[in-house]
Amino acid sequence: MDRLTSMAVFVKTVELGSFSAAAAALDLSGPMVGKHVQSLEDRLGTRLLNRTTRRQSLTEFGRTYYEHCRAILNDVEAAEALAADQASEPRGRLRVTMPVHFGRRCVAPILLDLARQYSALELDLAFSDRLADLADGEYDLALRTGDLEDRAGIISRRVARQQMVVCASPSYLETHGRPEQVEDLNKHEALVYRRAGIVAPWLFPRSDLPTIRFTPPYRFRFDDLDAIADAATAAMGIAWLPYWLVRDRIDDGSLTPVLSREPGFLYDCYALWLQTPHMPRKVRIAIDLIASTLPKLMSAPSP
Repeated sequence: MDRLTSMAVFVKTVELGSFSAAAAALDLSGPMVGKHVQSLEDRLGTRLLNRTTRRQSLTEFGRTYYEHCRAILNDVEAAEALAADQASEPRGRLRVTMPVHFGRRCVAPILLDLARQYSALELDLAFSDRLADLADGEYDLALRTGDLEDRAGIISRRVARQQMVVCASPSYLETHGRPEQVEDLNKHEALVYRRAGIVAPWLFPRSDLPTIRFTPPYRFRFDDLDAIADAATAAMGIAWLPYWLVRDRIDDGSLTPVLSREPGFLYDCYALWLQTPHMPRKVRIAIDLIASTLPKLMSAPSP
């Protein structure tokens, strides 16, 4: 007899308490249930169940063997579910949380393309700069930029690197001049990003030295990146922004990159998900598509 089938019959017999109940649940005859259990006992060389005319009970070894059988059958079911999932198109609800601007401009269009490709896939997208706790089970996937905290049970994969660019409007540069090096920014009016009351310094990498952290003189502070881009376009100052945010403005000439000899700082972009024995196909496909598409949006072209 097939050993896995006999294990399944044995487990069902233990859980339902009798051969007759297991036979009814499995659509087998009572004697056939007995033959499966007997087959296991013959193979193992020991008794699994104590049987009387009125009741049956597990032997000490039978109780241990039952636990192992149940674990094995659960693993078999999980493996079969994984195979079925891999062979099918992604379906069901995919719940993703991401930062507001980065998510709306860069990630959401990719996921919408994925939904167009797979009609059985639903999207539940949340835009928030607050880092969600994936352990709560509210989201399947999170997208984040910058440094991450090390959290147990969370898997992360770098999917792109976000390049920063210093830029200003042509009219601002005509009036105030073009900075050629970091120190020249001291002569300019900066438009700075403020979050939680803290002004973020501008970062300039050095190949063999620590990254320069520079806070230029400023009169205007914003907690919204789009507002900074708007102010820079209006010739109110010079800005340090993600390239993807100002790409269209640079292409149409309303903003101009400066400090071209300074390498742009790169913020890592990550996909995060909860560690589980089986990653749903919808999550894996979404991560792979994001990782293959995002990099072209993140980096500025070579000067």
